[in-house]
Amino acid sequence: MSKEKNQQTEERILETAIEVFQERGMAATRMQEIADRAGINKALLHYYFRSKQQLFEAVFSKCFMQFAPKVNSIFQSEEPLFDKLYRFADNYITFMLKNRFLVPFIVQEMNNNSEFAFSFLDSVNRPDPTIISGQIKAEIEAGIIKPIHPKQLLLSIFSLVAFPFAAQVLIKGLLKMDDEEFVTLMNERKTLIPDMIKNALKP
Repeated sequence: MSKEKNQQTEERILETAIEVFQERGMAATRMQEIADRAGINKALLHYYFRSKQQLFEAVFSKCFMQFAPKVNSIFQSEEPLFDKLYRFADNYITFMLKNRFLVPFIVQEMNNNSEFAFSFLDSVNRPDPTIISGQIKAEIEAGIIKPIHPKQLLLSIFSLVAFPFAAQVLIKGLLKMDDEEFVTLMNERKTLIPDMIKNALKP
C-alpha cells in the first residue's frame, strides 16, 4: 500500500470516527461501525488504530490542531479587546457544537490520562494568552475597563463557554430542554457571554 493511499485511508477513518463519536459519544461508539461506515474491514481499522482509545486520541489531536491556531490568531491579533472576546466566544461555541464529544473527553482524560491531556499544553500550537493578558492590563491602566486580574477575566470566559458542553447531559436534565433547544441557547451565548462580560467591566 502506497504512502499516499495510507494517508487517504487514515484520513477517511478519522473523518468517519469524528462523525460517529459526535453521534454516539465515546462510550457507545463501536469500532465495527466506524469500519463499516469508512468502507473498510475491522482488521484494517485495527492496523491503523489498535484500540478505540487510540483512535479517539488521534481524533482529538486532529481537532485540537484545527482549533488551537484559530484561538492563537484571535489572542495575538491587534484588534480591540472586546472584539477578541466576541470572536473567541463565536469560534469556540461554533467549534464545540460541531464536536460536542470533545469536552467530556477532555474532562475524562484530565482525570484518567493526564499525561496525554497535558501533552497538548506543551504543543507549539497551544493558545498563548500573553498578548491578550497584556492588553487587559493596558485597558485597565487606561481606564477603559474596571480593574480585574487578566487570569480572572480569561478564566471567566473559558468557563462560560466550556461548561455547558462539559455538563450538557446534566444541564438538559435540570433545565428540561431537548437537544434542539440546547443548540439554540448555545448559539445565543455567542453574543450573550461577551455582552455580559463587557457590561460587567464598564468603569
